[in-house]
Amino acid sequence: MTETTPIPVPSPDPTRPPRQPGARTDPDVGTLDLEDRSALRRVGGLSTELQDVSEVEYRQVRLERVVLVGVWTSGSITDAENSLRELSALAETAGAEVLDGVIQRRDKPDAATYIGSGKARELRDIVIEHAADTVICDGELTPGQLIQLEKVVNVKVVDRTWLILDIFAQHAKSREGKAQVSLAQMQYLMPRLRGWGESLSRQAGGRAGGATGGVGTRGPGETKIETDRRRIRDKVAKLRRELRAMETSRATKRGRRKANRVPAVALAGYTNAGKSSLMNCLTGAGVLVDNSLFATLDPTVRKARTSDGRIYTLADTVGFVRHLPHQLVEAFRSTLDEVTDADLVLHVVDGSDPDPERQLTSVREVLAEIGAENLPEIVVINKADLADPMAVARLRRREPGAITVSAHTGLGLDQLRERIEGALPHPPVDIAGVVPYDRGDLVSRMHTEGEVLSEEHREDGTLVTARVHPDLAAALTGLGTA
Repeated sequence: MTETTPIPVPSPDPTRPPRQPGARTDPDVGTLDLEDRSALRRVGGLSTELQDVSEVEYRQVRLERVVLVGVWTSGSITDAENSLRELSALAETAGAEVLDGVIQRRDKPDAATYIGSGKARELRDIVIEHAADTVICDGELTPGQLIQLEKVVNVKVVDRTWLILDIFAQHAKSREGKAQVSLAQMQYLMPRLRGWGESLSRQAGGRAGGATGGVGTRGPGETKIETDRRRIRDKVAKLRRELRAMETSRATKRGRRKANRVPAVALAGYTNAGKSSLMNCLTGAGVLVDNSLFATLDPTVRKARTSDGRIYTLADTVGFVRHLPHQLVEAFRSTLDEVTDADLVLHVVDGSDPDPERQLTSVREVLAEIGAENLPEIVVINKADLADPMAVARLRRREPGAITVSAHTGLGLDQLRERIEGALPHPPVDIAGVVPYDRGDLVSRMHTEGEVLSEEHREDGTLVTARVHPDLAAALTGLGTA
């Protein structure tokens, strides 16, 4: 494996030499010095090449070899490198072998080639050096940027959005999940359809259609790219119809839970923050737990009980990520309704992540996009057994009401259960009275739908003090018990 030496980039320092002519200052970006702008900064520690020869040969047959590239426009170099490391984790999840990663310092991405024509040629040299077959960009490229960059580096180029869509396509298992991912991919592909060579000039009409097409079919016809776009539009319309039908079924189930007055709790958070592990601890659901990004795409809803016997549902939902593609938010709208319809959100954060604050911000951006930003929220700092205590303390200062837990060791789970119990909505009507023994069904409903504060068996029936919903209170009042 070829060793690469990181190119040192001087950090901003008041003692450094004066700025070079042409350097600019931006309140968000800082001084874009000539040395920074003229260098592709190597990011070390990203290579996932294997050392075992037999496994290397196997993976080189099965996996793509990729070079990562990012544009650093704002924040610190640490932020930029963390973003590229996250891109590396996404590429590995997709099944790629990461060979190298570089960052270009710019005030904004180049409109033509994302990193500029000169840096694109340097990137081509890195691709040749590593014998890579794919370049992955840490951002969403326009169709023009995609085409121009491919022309320079002469290998396949994909962006962050398409990489995430590819991971979702690999992990989707249910019929609804597959349809949602297909819809998102179609919406992404529509403006990016390209044709090469003669495929753009293929005609379906004219003389070619005259012999068999009949009246109304002759004419200029469709180009290949027009045909592809029409087929995608037809496919999108079909997928939307299928998803509307599936959404009706999911909405019916949610409506039934609401009719039964069952409070709903939703697990939301960054991908791989440990939501599924936490759900297994709280409910014994047995859902898939995997140390990879986007292991959970299909929501799982399980029943749980508070210490006083109240029933609530806990929903495990798809993980979020920085710059989650809009197409996915749109396609997964019915799935994300498990969050928007919840009475309480458990916002799970990976305490061992290098930048957990960024996780909080990214998730809240998506919650705002789906209209769930004002729901009651409990921040849960997970993986406390792996986290730096200083990082956890910093998070606790930022989120004073946060709870620190470890789904692996069980740390803090009892405290979390107490917080959930206290945050769930309480029935609004207080009742106290004797329920005849032949109306045990009402006592059962009080246990499942309300809060039984005290219960005593007497000769004439069950003396109950409870909080219940108005419809149950009305039934009890009819019996003269409330």
